[in-house]
Amino acid sequence: MIPDTLSVDFGPPLSVADATSPGRHAPLPVRLLPETAELDGAGRLRIGGVDVLSVVEEVGTPVFIYDEEHLRRRCREARQAFGPRVAYASKAFLCKAMAALAHEEGCCIDVSTGGELAVARAAGVPGERLVLHGNNKSCAEMEAALEAGVGRIVVDSFDEIERLTSLTGPNHAGPPPKVLVRVTPGVEAHTHEYVMTGQDDSKFGFGLASGAAAAAVERLRHPSAGVRLVGVHAHIGSQIFALEGFERALAVLGPFFNELELEELCIGGGLGVAYVTGETAPSITEWAQVLRRAAAAARVPDHVVLCAEPGRAIVAAAGLTCYTAGTVKDLPGLRTYVSVDGGMSDNPRPVLYGSGYEAFLPREVTAARPRVVTVVGKHCESGDVLVRDACVPADLRVGDVLATPVTGAYGHSMASNYNKVPRPPVVFVKDGQRRVVVRRETYEDMLALDM
Repeated sequence: MIPDTLSVDFGPPLSVADATSPGRHAPLPVRLLPETAELDGAGRLRIGGVDVLSVVEEVGTPVFIYDEEHLRRRCREARQAFGPRVAYASKAFLCKAMAALAHEEGCCIDVSTGGELAVARAAGVPGERLVLHGNNKSCAEMEAALEAGVGRIVVDSFDEIERLTSLTGPNHAGPPPKVLVRVTPGVEAHTHEYVMTGQDDSKFGFGLASGAAAAAVERLRHPSAGVRLVGVHAHIGSQIFALEGFERALAVLGPFFNELELEELCIGGGLGVAYVTGETAPSITEWAQVLRRAAAAARVPDHVVLCAEPGRAIVAAAGLTCYTAGTVKDLPGLRTYVSVDGGMSDNPRPVLYGSGYEAFLPREVTAARPRVVTVVGKHCESGDVLVRDACVPADLRVGDVLATPVTGAYGHSMASNYNKVPRPPVVFVKDGQRRVVVRRETYEDMLALDM
Protein backbone atom coordinates (compact mmCIF):
# COMPACT_ATOMS: atom_id res chain seq x y z
CA MET A 1 0.00 0.00 0.00
CA ILE A 2 1.36 3.43 -0.94
CA PRO A 3 1.70 5.62 2.18
CA ASP A 4 0.02 9.02 2.35
CA THR A 5 3.36 10.79 2.05
CA LEU A 6 6.13 9.16 0.09
CA SER A 7 9.69 9.86 1.09
CA VAL A 8 12.49 8.48 -1.02
CA ASP A 9 16.15 8.41 -0.13
CA PHE A 10 17.67 9.72 -3.35
CA GLY A 11 21.20 9.09 -2.19
CA PRO A 12 23.93 11.35 -3.51
CA PRO A 13 23.70 12.57 -7.09
CA LEU A 14 26.03 11.08 -9.63
CA SER A 15 29.54 12.41 -9.34
CA VAL A 16 31.22 14.12 -12.27
CA ALA A 17 33.25 10.93 -12.76
CA ASP A 18 30.07 8.85 -12.88
CA ALA A 19 28.41 11.27 -15.26
CA THR A 20 31.31 11.12 -17.66
CA SER A 21 32.01 7.40 -17.34
CA PRO A 22 31.88 5.36 -20.55
CA GLY A 23 28.33 5.01 -21.81
CA ARG A 24 26.72 7.43 -19.36
CA HIS A 25 27.00 10.49 -21.59
CA ALA A 26 26.27 8.68 -24.86
CA PRO A 27 23.04 9.13 -26.82
CA LEU A 28 20.12 6.91 -25.93
CA PRO A 29 20.77 3.33 -27.14
CA VAL A 30 18.58 2.81 -30.20
CA ARG A 31 17.67 -0.70 -29.02
CA LEU A 32 15.57 0.88 -26.24
CA LEU A 33 13.32 2.49 -28.84
CA PRO A 34 10.38 0.80 -30.62
CA GLU A 35 11.35 -1.32 -33.60
CA THR A 36 10.21 1.07 -36.36
CA ALA A 37 12.02 4.04 -34.81
CA GLU A 38 14.04 6.13 -37.25
CA LEU A 39 15.75 9.51 -37.16
CA ASP A 40 15.79 12.34 -39.66
CA GLY A 41 18.97 14.19 -40.57
CA ALA A 42 18.79 16.28 -37.41
CA GLY A 43 18.23 13.30 -35.15
CA ARG A 44 14.50 13.96 -34.71
CA LEU A 45 12.48 10.84 -33.83
CA ARG A 46 9.91 9.13 -36.01
CA ILE A 47 8.02 5.99 -35.04
CA GLY A 48 5.82 4.07 -37.44
CA GLY A 49 6.61 6.72 -40.02
CA VAL A 50 5.14 9.43 -37.77
CA ASP A 51 7.05 12.36 -36.31
CA VAL A 52 6.78 12.01 -32.53
CA LEU A 53 6.74 15.74 -31.89
CA SER A 54 3.86 16.15 -34.34
CA VAL A 55 1.85 13.74 -32.18
CA VAL A 56 2.65 15.90 -29.17
CA GLU A 57 1.59 19.02 -31.04
CA GLU A 58 -1.74 17.40 -31.86
CA VAL A 59 -2.70 15.72 -28.57
CA GLY A 60 -0.47 17.39 -25.98
CA THR A 61 1.47 15.84 -23.09
CA PRO A 62 1.68 13.58 -21.23
CA VAL A 63 0.96 11.00 -23.91
CA PHE A 64 1.63 7.30 -24.37
CA ILE A 65 2.80 6.55 -27.93
CA TYR A 66 2.87 2.95 -29.18
CA ASP A 67 4.50 1.44 -32.24
CA GLU A 68 1.68 -0.74 -33.58
CA GLU A 69 3.94 -2.76 -35.86
CA HIS A 70 6.21 -3.56 -32.90
CA LEU A 71 3.18 -4.84 -30.97
CA ARG A 72 2.10 -7.02 -33.86
CA ARG A 73 5.58 -8.49 -34.38
CA ARG A 74 5.84 -9.50 -30.74
CA CYS A 75 2.38 -11.09 -30.77
CA ARG A 76 3.32 -13.04 -33.90
CA GLU A 77 6.58 -14.13 -32.31
CA ALA A 78 4.71 -15.38 -29.23
CA ARG A 79 2.16 -17.22 -31.38
CA GLN A 80 4.93 -18.87 -33.40
CA ALA A 81 6.96 -19.76 -30.31
CA PHE A 82 4.16 -21.28 -28.24
CA GLY A 83 1.24 -22.03 -30.55
CA PRO A 84 -2.43 -21.03 -30.48
CA ARG A 85 -2.94 -21.29 -26.70
CA VAL A 86 -0.35 -18.60 -25.92
CA ALA A 87 -2.09 -15.78 -24.08
CA TYR A 88 -1.23 -12.09 -24.00
CA ALA A 89 -1.19 -11.01 -20.33
CA SER A 90 -3.44 -7.99 -20.61
CA LYS A 91 -2.60 -6.56 -17.19
CA ALA A 92 0.55 -5.16 -18.84
CA PHE A 93 -1.48 -2.90 -21.14
CA LEU A 94 -5.12 -3.16 -22.11
CA CYS A 95 -7.55 -1.14 -24.13
CA LYS A 96 -9.97 -2.23 -26.83
CA ALA A 97 -7.42 -1.57 -29.58
CA MET A 98 -4.78 -3.70 -27.86
CA ALA A 99 -7.19 -6.56 -27.20
CA ALA A 100 -8.30 -6.54 -30.83
CA LEU A 101 -4.69 -6.45 -32.04
CA ALA A 102 -3.61 -9.43 -29.90
CA HIS A 103 -6.62 -11.42 -31.07
CA GLU A 104 -5.99 -10.54 -34.72
CA GLU A 105 -2.43 -11.83 -34.36
CA GLY A 106 -3.61 -15.19 -33.05
CA CYS A 107 -3.09 -14.83 -29.30
CA CYS A 108 -5.49 -15.71 -26.53
CA ILE A 109 -5.89 -13.00 -23.89
CA ASP A 110 -5.34 -13.43 -20.16
CA VAL A 111 -7.79 -11.35 -18.10
CA SER A 112 -7.80 -11.21 -14.31
CA THR A 113 -10.85 -9.10 -13.43
CA GLY A 114 -14.36 -8.46 -14.62
CA GLY A 115 -13.16 -5.14 -16.01
CA GLU A 116 -10.46 -6.72 -18.16
CA LEU A 117 -12.98 -9.31 -19.30
CA ALA A 118 -15.42 -6.55 -20.28
CA VAL A 119 -12.78 -4.69 -22.30
CA ALA A 120 -11.71 -7.82 -24.18
CA ARG A 121 -15.31 -8.72 -24.96
CA ALA A 122 -16.07 -5.15 -26.07
CA ALA A 123 -13.13 -5.48 -28.47
CA GLY A 124 -14.80 -8.48 -30.09
CA VAL A 125 -12.57 -11.19 -28.62
CA PRO A 126 -14.50 -14.50 -28.48
CA GLY A 127 -14.91 -16.00 -25.02
CA GLU A 128 -13.10 -19.17 -26.08
CA ARG A 129 -9.95 -17.10 -26.62
CA LEU A 130 -9.93 -15.72 -23.07
CA VAL A 131 -8.25 -17.06 -19.92
CA LEU A 132 -9.65 -15.88 -16.58
CA HIS A 133 -7.10 -15.36 -13.79
CA GLY A 134 -7.24 -13.75 -10.38
CA ASN A 135 -6.61 -14.80 -6.78
CA ASN A 136 -10.01 -13.61 -5.54
CA LYS A 137 -12.54 -13.92 -8.34
CA SER A 138 -16.00 -12.91 -7.24
CA CYS A 139 -19.13 -14.91 -8.05
CA ALA A 140 -20.14 -12.07 -10.38
CA GLU A 141 -16.83 -12.27 -12.25
CA MET A 142 -17.06 -16.04 -12.59
CA GLU A 143 -20.67 -15.79 -13.72
CA ALA A 144 -19.64 -13.28 -16.39
CA ALA A 145 -16.85 -15.62 -17.50
CA LEU A 146 -19.19 -18.59 -17.73
CA GLU A 147 -21.75 -16.54 -19.63
CA ALA A 148 -19.04 -15.44 -22.07
CA GLY A 149 -17.84 -19.02 -22.49
CA VAL A 150 -14.24 -18.28 -21.52
CA GLY A 151 -11.80 -20.84 -22.79
CA ARG A 152 -9.99 -21.44 -19.50
CA ILE A 153 -10.47 -20.53 -15.84
CA VAL A 154 -7.33 -20.70 -13.70
CA VAL A 155 -8.43 -21.82 -10.24
CA ASP A 156 -6.50 -20.19 -7.40
CA SER A 157 -7.94 -21.25 -4.00
CA PHE A 158 -10.23 -23.70 -2.21
CA ASP A 159 -12.76 -20.93 -1.59
CA GLU A 160 -12.80 -20.30 -5.31
CA ILE A 161 -13.45 -23.98 -5.99
CA GLU A 162 -16.53 -23.73 -3.77
CA ARG A 163 -17.76 -20.59 -5.54
CA LEU A 164 -17.15 -22.08 -8.96
CA THR A 165 -18.85 -25.35 -7.99
CA SER A 166 -21.93 -23.44 -6.84
CA LEU A 167 -22.20 -22.00 -10.37
CA THR A 168 -21.41 -25.14 -12.33
CA GLY A 169 -23.68 -27.60 -10.56
CA PRO A 170 -26.61 -29.54 -12.03
CA ASN A 171 -28.46 -26.38 -13.07
CA HIS A 172 -25.56 -25.01 -15.11
CA ALA A 173 -26.38 -24.80 -18.81
CA GLY A 174 -23.69 -25.71 -21.29
CA PRO A 175 -20.59 -27.88 -21.11
CA PRO A 176 -18.39 -27.93 -18.00
CA PRO A 177 -15.86 -25.09 -18.08
CA LYS A 178 -12.24 -26.01 -18.70
CA VAL A 179 -10.00 -25.13 -15.77
CA LEU A 180 -6.34 -25.14 -14.86
CA VAL A 181 -5.13 -25.41 -11.29
CA ARG A 182 -2.60 -22.77 -10.29
CA VAL A 183 0.33 -24.38 -8.51
CA THR A 184 2.94 -22.59 -6.43
CA PRO A 185 6.15 -24.52 -7.14
CA GLY A 186 8.24 -23.05 -4.32
CA VAL A 187 10.71 -21.41 -6.69
CA GLU A 188 12.00 -17.92 -5.87
CA ALA A 189 12.70 -15.95 -9.02
CA HIS A 190 15.53 -13.42 -9.14
CA THR A 191 13.41 -10.28 -9.24
CA HIS A 192 11.86 -7.62 -6.95
CA GLU A 193 10.10 -9.14 -3.94
CA TYR A 194 6.83 -7.38 -4.87
CA VAL A 195 6.61 -9.26 -8.18
CA MET A 196 7.77 -12.68 -6.95
CA THR A 197 4.87 -15.13 -7.08
CA GLY A 198 6.35 -18.64 -7.21
CA GLN A 199 7.66 -18.91 -3.64
CA ASP A 200 5.79 -20.93 -0.99
CA ASP A 201 4.73 -17.76 0.87
CA SER A 202 2.49 -16.31 -1.84
CA LYS A 203 -1.10 -15.11 -2.07
CA PHE A 204 -1.36 -16.98 -5.38
CA GLY A 205 -2.15 -20.61 -6.08
CA PHE A 206 -1.93 -23.94 -4.27
CA GLY A 207 1.36 -24.90 -2.65
CA LEU A 208 3.02 -27.96 -4.13
CA ALA A 209 5.16 -28.88 -1.12
CA SER A 210 2.27 -28.53 1.34
CA GLY A 211 0.05 -30.94 -0.56
CA ALA A 212 -2.54 -28.24 -1.27
CA ALA A 213 -2.07 -28.61 -5.03
CA ALA A 214 -2.79 -32.34 -4.91
CA ALA A 215 -5.86 -31.73 -2.74
CA ALA A 216 -7.13 -29.10 -5.16
CA VAL A 217 -6.74 -31.49 -8.09
CA GLU A 218 -8.74 -34.13 -6.24
CA ARG A 219 -11.58 -31.71 -5.55
CA LEU A 220 -11.65 -30.36 -9.09
CA ARG A 221 -11.79 -33.88 -10.49
CA HIS A 222 -14.76 -34.86 -8.33
CA PRO A 223 -17.94 -35.09 -10.43
CA SER A 224 -19.71 -32.63 -8.13
CA ALA A 225 -17.28 -29.87 -9.14
CA GLY A 226 -18.91 -29.58 -12.55
CA VAL A 227 -15.67 -28.59 -14.27
CA ARG A 228 -13.16 -30.23 -16.59
CA LEU A 229 -9.58 -30.06 -15.32
CA VAL A 230 -7.33 -29.75 -18.37
CA GLY A 231 -4.04 -28.48 -17.05
CA VAL A 232 -1.66 -26.99 -14.53
CA HIS A 233 -0.63 -23.36 -14.34
CA ALA A 234 2.36 -21.79 -12.59
CA HIS A 235 3.85 -18.30 -12.52
CA ILE A 236 7.06 -17.51 -10.66
CA GLY A 237 7.25 -13.72 -10.99
CA SER A 238 7.82 -10.78 -13.28
CA GLN A 239 10.76 -8.96 -14.92
CA ILE A 240 12.91 -12.10 -14.87
CA PHE A 241 16.15 -12.10 -16.87
CA ALA A 242 17.65 -15.37 -15.58
CA LEU A 243 15.84 -18.18 -17.38
CA GLU A 244 17.22 -20.67 -14.87
CA GLY A 245 14.26 -19.82 -12.66
CA PHE A 246 11.85 -21.17 -15.26
CA GLU A 247 13.99 -24.28 -15.65
CA ARG A 248 13.85 -24.90 -11.90
CA ALA A 249 10.08 -24.40 -11.90
CA LEU A 250 9.58 -26.99 -14.66
CA ALA A 251 11.93 -29.43 -12.92
CA VAL A 252 9.76 -29.16 -9.79
CA LEU A 253 6.43 -29.22 -11.63
CA GLY A 254 7.30 -32.09 -13.98
CA PRO A 255 6.81 -35.07 -11.63
CA PHE A 256 3.55 -33.63 -10.25
CA PHE A 257 2.18 -32.78 -13.68
CA ASN A 258 3.14 -36.06 -15.31
CA GLU A 259 1.22 -38.12 -12.75
CA LEU A 260 -1.98 -36.21 -13.57
CA GLU A 261 -1.95 -37.08 -17.28
CA LEU A 262 -3.34 -33.68 -18.27
CA GLU A 263 -3.11 -31.97 -21.64
CA GLU A 264 -1.87 -28.45 -20.85
CA LEU A 265 1.01 -27.00 -18.84
CA CYS A 266 1.27 -23.20 -18.64
CA ILE A 267 4.38 -21.61 -17.19
CA GLY A 268 2.80 -18.16 -16.98
CA GLY A 269 4.70 -15.03 -17.90
CA GLY A 270 7.42 -12.94 -16.30
CA LEU A 271 10.05 -12.60 -19.04
CA GLY A 272 12.06 -9.46 -18.39
CA VAL A 273 12.85 -6.59 -20.75
CA ALA A 274 15.72 -4.11 -20.93
CA TYR A 275 14.82 -0.69 -19.56
CA VAL A 276 18.19 1.05 -19.26
CA THR A 277 21.61 1.21 -20.83
CA GLY A 278 23.58 -1.98 -20.24
CA GLU A 279 20.61 -4.28 -19.72
CA THR A 280 19.87 -7.15 -22.08
CA ALA A 281 17.03 -9.67 -22.02
CA PRO A 282 16.19 -12.94 -23.78
CA SER A 283 13.71 -12.83 -26.63
CA ILE A 284 10.34 -14.57 -26.49
CA THR A 285 11.71 -17.15 -28.94
CA GLU A 286 14.76 -17.85 -26.75
CA TRP A 287 12.52 -18.11 -23.70
CA ALA A 288 10.30 -20.67 -25.46
CA GLN A 289 13.31 -22.74 -26.49
CA VAL A 290 14.57 -22.89 -22.90
CA LEU A 291 11.10 -23.86 -21.64
CA ARG A 292 10.77 -26.66 -24.18
CA ARG A 293 14.18 -28.07 -23.28
CA ALA A 294 13.32 -27.87 -19.59
CA ALA A 295 9.95 -29.57 -20.17
CA ALA A 296 11.67 -32.35 -22.08
CA ALA A 297 14.20 -32.77 -19.27
CA ALA A 298 11.27 -33.05 -16.84
CA ARG A 299 9.82 -35.82 -19.05
CA VAL A 300 6.70 -33.83 -19.94
CA PRO A 301 5.14 -35.77 -22.85
CA ASP A 302 5.51 -34.29 -26.33
CA HIS A 303 1.75 -34.12 -26.88
CA VAL A 304 1.25 -31.75 -23.93
CA VAL A 305 0.45 -28.17 -24.89
CA LEU A 306 3.20 -26.08 -23.30
CA CYS A 307 2.00 -22.49 -23.22
CA ALA A 308 2.88 -19.17 -21.66
CA GLU A 309 1.45 -15.72 -20.96
CA PRO A 310 3.86 -12.96 -22.08
CA GLY A 311 2.74 -9.41 -21.36
CA ARG A 312 5.58 -7.01 -20.67
CA ALA A 313 7.74 -8.77 -23.29
CA ILE A 314 5.14 -7.89 -25.94
CA VAL A 315 4.29 -4.29 -25.08
CA ALA A 316 6.99 -2.65 -22.93
CA ALA A 317 9.50 -1.64 -25.59
CA ALA A 318 6.72 -0.74 -28.05
CA GLY A 319 5.77 2.33 -26.03
CA LEU A 320 7.24 5.58 -24.84
CA THR A 321 5.85 8.44 -22.78
CA CYS A 322 6.30 12.07 -23.76
CA TYR A 323 6.17 14.88 -21.20
CA THR A 324 6.78 18.62 -21.25
CA ALA A 325 9.45 20.02 -18.95
CA GLY A 326 7.85 22.82 -16.90
CA THR A 327 10.53 23.61 -14.34
CA VAL A 328 14.32 23.20 -14.22
CA LYS A 329 15.47 23.80 -10.65
CA ASP A 330 19.22 23.76 -10.05
CA LEU A 331 20.34 23.25 -6.44
CA PRO A 332 24.11 23.96 -6.55
CA GLY A 333 26.15 21.18 -5.03
CA LEU A 334 23.09 18.95 -4.67
CA ARG A 335 21.17 18.16 -7.86
CA THR A 336 19.05 19.57 -10.66
CA TYR A 337 15.35 18.77 -10.68
CA VAL A 338 13.43 18.72 -13.95
CA SER A 339 9.69 18.74 -13.28
CA VAL A 340 7.39 17.38 -15.97
CA ASP A 341 3.63 17.45 -16.43
CA GLY A 342 3.07 13.81 -15.46
CA GLY A 343 4.67 11.61 -12.85
CA MET A 344 3.69 8.79 -10.54
CA SER A 345 0.10 8.95 -11.78
CA ASP A 346 1.16 7.69 -15.23
CA ASN A 347 4.22 5.66 -14.20
CA PRO A 348 4.17 4.40 -10.60
CA ARG A 349 6.83 1.73 -11.18
CA PRO A 350 9.79 3.85 -9.96
CA VAL A 351 7.94 4.56 -6.72
CA LEU A 352 6.63 1.02 -6.23
CA TYR A 353 9.67 -0.99 -7.29
CA GLY A 354 12.56 1.43 -7.66
CA SER A 355 12.47 0.79 -11.40
CA GLY A 356 15.02 2.52 -13.60
CA TYR A 357 14.37 4.38 -16.85
CA GLU A 358 16.28 6.47 -19.36
CA ALA A 359 15.32 9.94 -20.60
CA PHE A 360 15.97 11.70 -23.92
CA LEU A 361 14.80 14.54 -26.14
CA PRO A 362 12.85 13.42 -29.23
CA ARG A 363 14.02 16.57 -31.01
CA GLU A 364 17.61 15.29 -31.04
CA VAL A 365 17.91 11.61 -30.14
CA THR A 366 21.53 11.44 -31.29
CA ALA A 367 22.65 14.17 -28.89
CA ALA A 368 25.15 13.34 -26.17
CA ARG A 369 23.65 13.34 -22.67
CA PRO A 370 26.30 14.80 -20.35
CA ARG A 371 23.91 16.54 -17.95
CA VAL A 372 22.64 14.59 -14.92
CA VAL A 373 19.23 15.57 -13.56
CA THR A 374 16.44 14.06 -11.50
CA VAL A 375 13.20 13.92 -13.45
CA VAL A 376 10.22 14.36 -11.15
CA GLY A 377 6.48 14.67 -11.60
CA LYS A 378 3.97 17.32 -10.59
CA HIS A 379 2.42 15.46 -7.66
CA CYS A 380 2.53 16.57 -4.04
CA GLU A 381 5.01 13.90 -3.01
CA SER A 382 8.77 14.17 -2.63
CA GLY A 383 8.85 10.55 -3.80
CA ASP A 384 7.23 11.42 -7.14
CA VAL A 385 10.34 10.51 -9.13
CA LEU A 386 10.39 9.20 -12.68
CA VAL A 387 14.16 8.97 -13.28
CA ARG A 388 16.53 9.51 -10.37
CA ASP A 389 19.76 10.21 -12.25
CA ALA A 390 18.73 10.89 -15.81
CA CYS A 391 21.44 11.67 -18.34
CA VAL A 392 20.08 14.33 -20.69
CA PRO A 393 21.46 16.74 -23.31
CA ALA A 394 23.20 19.84 -21.96
CA ASP A 395 20.67 22.18 -23.59
CA LEU A 396 17.54 20.74 -21.97
CA ARG A 397 15.26 23.68 -21.22
CA VAL A 398 11.78 24.56 -20.02
CA GLY A 399 9.23 23.71 -22.71
CA ASP A 400 11.22 20.79 -24.13
CA VAL A 401 9.46 17.51 -24.79
CA LEU A 402 11.21 14.91 -22.64
CA ALA A 403 10.56 11.23 -23.31
CA THR A 404 11.05 8.04 -21.34
CA PRO A 405 11.30 4.87 -23.45
CA VAL A 406 10.13 1.34 -22.64
CA THR A 407 6.96 2.52 -20.89
CA GLY A 408 4.54 0.36 -22.86
CA ALA A 409 3.89 -1.93 -19.89
CA TYR A 410 2.32 -0.91 -16.60
CA GLY A 411 2.11 2.80 -17.37
CA HIS A 412 -1.37 3.13 -18.82
CA SER A 413 -2.61 0.07 -16.93
CA MET A 414 -1.44 1.30 -13.51
CA ALA A 415 -2.26 4.98 -14.07
CA SER A 416 -4.26 6.82 -11.43
CA ASN A 417 -5.99 10.14 -10.83
CA TYR A 418 -3.81 11.08 -7.87
CA ASN A 419 -4.11 14.83 -7.21
CA LYS A 420 -7.04 14.62 -9.67
CA VAL A 421 -4.69 14.57 -12.64
CA PRO A 422 -6.45 13.27 -15.78
CA ARG A 423 -4.94 10.12 -17.28
CA PRO A 424 -3.02 10.56 -20.56
CA PRO A 425 -4.23 9.46 -23.98
CA VAL A 426 -2.86 6.48 -25.89
CA VAL A 427 -1.82 6.92 -29.52
CA PHE A 428 -0.96 4.10 -31.93
CA VAL A 429 1.32 4.92 -34.89
CA LYS A 430 1.78 2.78 -37.98
CA ASP A 431 2.57 3.29 -41.69
CA GLY A 432 2.70 7.06 -41.37
CA GLN A 433 -0.68 7.25 -39.63
CA ARG A 434 -1.60 8.05 -36.05
CA ARG A 435 -4.79 7.13 -34.23
CA VAL A 436 -5.91 7.96 -30.72
CA VAL A 437 -7.10 4.68 -29.24
CA VAL A 438 -7.73 6.05 -25.74
CA ARG A 439 -8.59 9.74 -25.48
CA ARG A 440 -7.26 12.00 -22.75
CA GLU A 441 -9.33 11.90 -19.59
CA THR A 442 -11.07 15.17 -18.71
CA TYR A 443 -12.14 16.86 -15.50
CA GLU A 444 -15.70 16.15 -16.57
CA ASP A 445 -14.90 12.42 -16.77
CA MET A 446 -13.70 12.45 -13.17
CA LEU A 447 -16.58 14.58 -11.90
CA ALA A 448 -19.10 12.29 -13.61
CA LEU A 449 -18.56 9.72 -10.86
CA ASP A 450 -19.33 12.13 -8.02
CA MET A 451 -22.92 12.00 -6.75
